[in-house]
Amino acid sequence: MIVSLIPHLESELGLTPDEKIALASLEPRFGHTYVVQRLRREAEYEAQSLRERTQLFNREHWLSNPALIRGGLRLLGLHARARRNALAIEVRHHEVRLPDLPDAFDGFVLLHLADLHFGMNDQFLDALLQRIEPLRYDLCVLTGDYRALTYGPYREALEGLERLRALIKGPAYAILGNHDTIRMVPAMERIGYQLLLNEATSLALGNEAIYLAGVDDANFYSMAHIDQAARDIPAGAVSILLSHTPETYRQAADATFDLMLCGHTHGGQICLPGGIPIRTEATSPRRFVKGSWRYGRMIGYTSTGAGTCIVDARLNCPPEVTLHRLRRGSASI
Repeated sequence: MIVSLIPHLESELGLTPDEKIALASLEPRFGHTYVVQRLRREAEYEAQSLRERTQLFNREHWLSNPALIRGGLRLLGLHARARRNALAIEVRHHEVRLPDLPDAFDGFVLLHLADLHFGMNDQFLDALLQRIEPLRYDLCVLTGDYRALTYGPYREALEGLERLRALIKGPAYAILGNHDTIRMVPAMERIGYQLLLNEATSLALGNEAIYLAGVDDANFYSMAHIDQAARDIPAGAVSILLSHTPETYRQAADATFDLMLCGHTHGGQICLPGGIPIRTEATSPRRFVKGSWRYGRMIGYTSTGAGTCIVDARLNCPPEVTLHRLRRGSASI
């Protein structure tokens, strides 16, 4: 168990005593190797990022420099407007038609929240809560990225998640993104979120059921094991996959998921007129950057996200929360 490895993990991975105890509780569910591997990859990424920040000619450092982005927006006279845009969260409606959907789930609604990045803007959480409070849905799903930065403290993210959970009606399922640490999992589950990390669960209404699965981050940490997430889903059952990034689309389709919900890209966040992204963060086709899409028989939806990353600004790419309504009928996007 992790608690038995304190002598070297304490310094190597920087775990606090409370974190060691909390993470030890995850081992029976995920296994020792998985927990330690996730922690090691987080530590390796943080070290790499800190090195890159000191490299003057590193391309990624300049492309992701908040001061440079804000400076460019100010130079164009767009900074104030872009910040206002970041708080103007829209409610998107997406109808998903599935021919094999059980009758009991016809009209079932999922509220999809993506890329919240608590801590980027002090007004964001209030704006988010105000937007979702009047909405009606059966289930809430969150597809990762709760922390503003990709490493470092996560207390503010947990505080935001706690306030959010108090407002969410009914069950809430979540996965981790590339901004999230596995250290957050025990606290998130105490708050009332059910984490799905390469796992699946059944959603039952009466005698009928569909399946909801989730995978860990595929973008930074390469910890998404779709076969493992799908292994207990009966053949022919309607199934939905939560994936932080659309990059897992091929594996998800091969595993015969009917619907994949994801985020990560922010839709580009700062786009050219017409919503054309200047840059995206996912190694997937451009048509998967935002909105609904299809790959084979699988329907996908990439949220532009409710929050912001790097800078609290958006242009030609509104933030969103999404209501996915499941309908029985001919498959459609």
